[in-house]
Amino acid sequence: MGSPVPVRDIFVQANGLRHHLVARGAPGAPAVLMIHGLAGQAHAFDAVAARLASRFHVYCLDVRGRGESEWGPPDGYHVDNYVADLEAVREALGLERVALVGTSMGGIVAMNYAPAFPERVSRVVLNDIGPEIDPRGLQRIVQYVGTAPEAFPDMAAVVRYYRDHYGPMVEHLPEDQVAEFARWNVRRSDSGVYVWKMDPAARQLNATRPARDPWEAFSGVQCPLLVLRGASSDILSAEIAVKMASARPGMRLVEVPNVGHAPLLTEPVAVQALSDFLNGGGRE
Repeated sequence: MGSPVPVRDIFVQANGLRHHLVARGAPGAPAVLMIHGLAGQAHAFDAVAARLASRFHVYCLDVRGRGESEWGPPDGYHVDNYVADLEAVREALGLERVALVGTSMGGIVAMNYAPAFPERVSRVVLNDIGPEIDPRGLQRIVQYVGTAPEAFPDMAAVVRYYRDHYGPMVEHLPEDQVAEFARWNVRRSDSGVYVWKMDPAARQLNATRPARDPWEAFSGVQCPLLVLRGASSDILSAEIAVKMASARPGMRLVEVPNVGHAPLLTEPVAVQALSDFLNGGGRE
């Protein structure tokens, strides 16, 4: 095995806020920018980013109000602001074109960014998300994200929370991997308890609708497109995935077996599909 790829923390001022990214790979290599889900943060992509960094310059973004990125105004956590943030971050990094990989909410951001800035996007990967969301999964996520406890007495309690509420994503992982996944989402406070690295305002679904209709945004993605779907996902239904493929000839649709919402992108099927697609494979 080769030497581990160095990991760099980057901070940029973009759209009025200080944004944090985790970067891997050689500057000058084709750029891949990864965007996490509603209650996630940049380190959710650590394992897949380390794999991709041998061929790409991989940036994993902390969306505003999460991880090490600055908190914004309470009413500013909505898709159009995330799209504006993404464009400002890209410009601050000096990247001409990027491939976008978005999980869940991050996929919605990518799906709205790509038609707004088509000249800046080489490829798009939507990880278990589409222009329609299964109401069952949406209700589940709103419930556990919106009612999360404010603090935990120790990391064991944090891991239990992730086991209880992120089952479709982590149920197949051993305990040490769940702990590694969970630890980046919290920090130890001055009082010794563990608190979220997330603005509480970002947990509430914002009533501000994106400027583009969801299907219009999806249809407006002009570059090659890969959609990954967890086989037991309650967010991206099989019916909507098929509808997406019909609406977008040339789109590549890959189902990841034995996983729900959302694939971690370390599953063998996901690894192969992502690698092939970013390296230029696919129908488009």
